[in-house]
Amino acid sequence: MTEPLRILLHNAETSDIASMARRAHPKAIVETCQSYAALSAHLDALRPHAVYTVRFAGSDGYPRDALFGPNGPRWVANGGAGTDHFGIWDTTRVTVTNAAGVAADMMAEYVMGGFLHFALDVPGLQSDKAQRRWPARTVRPLKDATLLIVGLGQTGRAIARLAQSFGMIVIGTRARPEPMEHVDEVHPADHLHAVLPRADFVAVCTPLTPATRNLLSVNEFALMKPGVVFTDVSRGGVIDGTALLGALSDGHVAGAALDVFETEPLPADSPFWAVENALISPHCSSVYDGWEAASFDLFLNNLARWVEGKELFNIVDPNRGY
Repeated sequence: MTEPLRILLHNAETSDIASMARRAHPKAIVETCQSYAALSAHLDALRPHAVYTVRFAGSDGYPRDALFGPNGPRWVANGGAGTDHFGIWDTTRVTVTNAAGVAADMMAEYVMGGFLHFALDVPGLQSDKAQRRWPARTVRPLKDATLLIVGLGQTGRAIARLAQSFGMIVIGTRARPEPMEHVDEVHPADHLHAVLPRADFVAVCTPLTPATRNLLSVNEFALMKPGVVFTDVSRGGVIDGTALLGALSDGHVAGAALDVFETEPLPADSPFWAVENALISPHCSSVYDGWEAASFDLFLNNLARWVEGKELFNIVDPNRGY
């Protein structure tokens, strides 16, 4: 590359990552943008080769059109895993990569924590403690229970590894099925209805695409075993929220750990807040001390490959969503 490399870093806080980028590429022009509204002007002025961007203020108002407009870069590096806020882009004009895998282990721990929360009936234990009661109790083992993982990407495979360490029977669905370590059975994505009735626990970690929107709705929850425990770390929109509310209210789903919702932040008047057998978290299953540094390290590694003309890691197909 004969002209100076131009990089734009788009995040709420950019001072640390800007310093890292300048150390890695001292001859590059590195600029920063800390808002959605200002991105278009920064793109117009800099005409960057590459943009590292994080969806730091939610999907509403995300400047997608500017990013993929005429002054957008040739490479968009998404700091997170999900790219549904990008819509569809022209792969002949721009390459998009994501940070899939950076938070996979943490998200797997969240999922297993959700399962244990309900298997041990932590809410019931807390209630007994508050009332100073000592009733006879049993707990629900994970060992020998069947776990269905909907989406065997990097997060799904990390969940499978932990689940097998608990002695669970692990089955999963994937668009392109192939044998996988720690997964006892891999099924095509369109066989979901056939495997749902077998699951004692369900973990959803598939990307949001047109094909997966409302993937689990009334019919799918009806196919699940009574008393199933459910976790969702995918994207808001993969699950039909109204259908899940019904399944939780009548006890068909014994408990659900939910980290993602169609509207985020979850509105104060959402009925999910009042559901006793739902554990709600603010889209934080992938957020841990060090995740931003890990995500940016992946970007810098990819940037070195890009400068050298090598194929990038984690290139996203807009039609598949990963």
